[in-house]
Amino acid sequence: MAVETPPRAASVEDDVLDTEIAGLDALEIPRSEKSSLRSRLWGGTWPKLIAIGLVLSSWQAVVWSGWRPPYLLPGPVEVFETLFDAAATATFWQAILITMQRAAVGFALAIVIGTVIGFAVSRSKVLRSGVGSLITGLQSMPSIAWFPLAILLFRLSETAILFVVVIGAAPSIANGLITGIDHIPPLWMRAGKVLGARGFAAFRHIVLPGAMPGYVAGLKQGWAFAWRSLMAGELLVIIANRPSVGALLQFNRDQSDAAGLLAMMVVILAIGIAVDTVFGAADRAIRARRGLVDTAA
Repeated sequence: MAVETPPRAASVEDDVLDTEIAGLDALEIPRSEKSSLRSRLWGGTWPKLIAIGLVLSSWQAVVWSGWRPPYLLPGPVEVFETLFDAAATATFWQAILITMQRAAVGFALAIVIGTVIGFAVSRSKVLRSGVGSLITGLQSMPSIAWFPLAILLFRLSETAILFVVVIGAAPSIANGLITGIDHIPPLWMRAGKVLGARGFAAFRHIVLPGAMPGYVAGLKQGWAFAWRSLMAGELLVIIANRPSVGALLQFNRDQSDAAGLLAMMVVILAIGIAVDTVFGAADRAIRARRGLVDTAA
C-alpha cells in the first residue's frame, strides 16, 4: 500500500521551491534602482566641473609662467569679465541668434539631403559602387576648401555660408545612415515584407529604427562638421548689419583684443558642448531602449 505525502508537507515543499526559483529569477533580472533627480544631476555635473576646473587652472598656470605677455594671453578672470560685459549688450545676443539660425537652417538642410542620399545609396548596389567612395571623399575635404567656390558662385552672402555648412555636414549624415542600415539584420527586412511593409512604410517602421544608432552617430559627426564650417564661413563672409559669433571673433582679432577674442572662443566652445550633450542624451536613450545600458550599474 502506497504512502501518500500529507497535503501540508507538499504545500511547504512547493512554497520552498517557488521561493528558490524566484531568487534565481531575481539574479537574472537587472535591478533598476532609480535615484533622486538631484543625485542624477549631481552625478552628471561634478565630472564636468572637475574638467572645467582643470582647464582653468592650467590656463592660469600658463599665464603665470610668463610664456606670453598678458595683453596677448590674458587670464581666465579678465576673459570672463570681458564676456560678462559683452553679454550685457544687444549686439552680443543678436550675434548668437543669427549664428544659431544659420546653424539650424544649414544643419536641417544637411539632414534632409544626407538622409535621402544615404538611403538611396544603401538600397542600390549601383549607387553604392559609384557614389559611396565619393561621399567619403567629400567628408574628408576641409570645409575651408569649399569657400573659394562658394564665394565665386554666391558672392559674400548667406547662401555661400549655408552652401559650405550643408556640403560639410551632409556626407557625414549620409555615411552614418549607410552604416546603420548595413547593420540591420536581413531577417528584419524579410519579416517586414511578410507583414506588408514596403516602400516608405518599410523605411519608417524598419529601416530608420534599426539604423538609428548609426544614424545618430552620423548626425553627431555631421553637427561637428556643420559647426566648424559655419565658424569658418563667418570668419570669411562678413555681411553688413548681420553680426555673428564669427564676425565678433574676427573684429576682436582685428582690434588685437585678446580678451574679447578668447571670450568669443569660450562662447563657441560652450555652444558646441551644449549641442554635444543633447546628442549624448539621445544616444544613451537609444541604447537604453535596446537593452545596451546596464541599469544595475
